[in-house]
Amino acid sequence: MRQIDRRPFVFALVLYLLAWMLGFPIRAQSAPLKDVECTLILDAASGETLYRDGVCDQRFSPASTFKVPLSLIGYDAGILSDEHTPAWDYKPEFKAVKRDQKTVDPTIWERDSVLWFSREITRRLGSERFAGYVSKFDYGNADVSGNAGKDDGLTRSWVNSSLKISPVEQVNFLRRLLAGQLPVSDKAHVMTEAILPSFQAGGWTVQGKTGTTRLGNGADKVNRSLGWFVGWAQRDDRKIVFARLVVDTKRSDTPKGPKARTMFLKDLPNLVR
Repeated sequence: MRQIDRRPFVFALVLYLLAWMLGFPIRAQSAPLKDVECTLILDAASGETLYRDGVCDQRFSPASTFKVPLSLIGYDAGILSDEHTPAWDYKPEFKAVKRDQKTVDPTIWERDSVLWFSREITRRLGSERFAGYVSKFDYGNADVSGNAGKDDGLTRSWVNSSLKISPVEQVNFLRRLLAGQLPVSDKAHVMTEAILPSFQAGGWTVQGKTGTTRLGNGADKVNRSLGWFVGWAQRDDRKIVFARLVVDTKRSDTPKGPKARTMFLKDLPNLVR
């Protein structure tokens, strides 16, 4: 029988142990990326899970769904006044896409998902107050530091950056919002509910916010398309909170948030009887 030379294996093991003992990074093979989907529906009052399907406890960037807590913050801090005040004019330095180059008020901000309006709110807050609110809300990982070395947490942290939240955390946050249990004024709760876009779905009146972004960066060369739709819905005396999340392994030029909303509105009447 042929004798196997074990010396190369022993040598490799010794090098591995030395690297581990000296603290050098040891890279493991990454698991293949998979599509992630979640649909989660809770009774708003009791918290009972009415429907759950998919991976619902994994955190991702909130993207524009962060406009829900940011609305609470803006009204509580006195930066926002009512549904249509303030109305801020667009400025070239905002460098927005063409459709957002217009005068925007709180209702238009939520309806059209205008990023530069969000950034004007956070700039007026300042980093310390902004971080304080997110921490008090216990919102996801509450990390608004932004991208490493870029000092952009105040204007970027919620878009494919440091702040992350799971569908489970989204619906629990929404339950607290509807119950008036978040550490902001009653006005902030009422106004946030007032400006969130409304839709109809088989007898349900639905209010919700979409979120769309691409996940990944130049280092890992991964571009995944993310879409959220989160909010609440009411039919007769019954109120629910929900989160729909879709993350594709491939980059898409079609916004995933509106697609997630369309599919959820279509599915809702069959998910909760």
